[in-house]
Amino acid sequence: TEIEDAADALLAAQELMLQGCGAVLAKGGHLPGDRLTDWLVTRGGHVAFASDRIQTRHTHGTGCTLAAALAAGLGQGMTLEAAVARARAFVAQGIARAPGFGAGHGPLGFYPL
Repeated sequence: TEIEDAADALLAAQELMLQGCGAVLAKGGHLPGDRLTDWLVTRGGHVAFASDRIQTRHTHGTGCTLAAALAAGLGQGMTLEAAVARARAFVAQGIARAPGFGAGHGPLGFYPL
């Protein structure tokens, strides 16, 4: 099944939950539009995290960075929802600060912190 919009992403995340996942974070960054929505789906329900898209091609590493930042938050004892919110903010900062290297999808920028 193709995921074409935020509603499709939510349905896909809910389907993964039916397969036994404890939680699913469905990212919306590859979907079209000026706003993007990520869905956190747990056994307790779902939460939408929406934000304005930052118009850039320098997004190489966003998924890995999001996963690492989320894991760090959980390791620090944050709730899952709070860790997702902080990880998303961290990635958005990296996208906004991307140095613009090369002609393709360049890396995020986190320096100076």
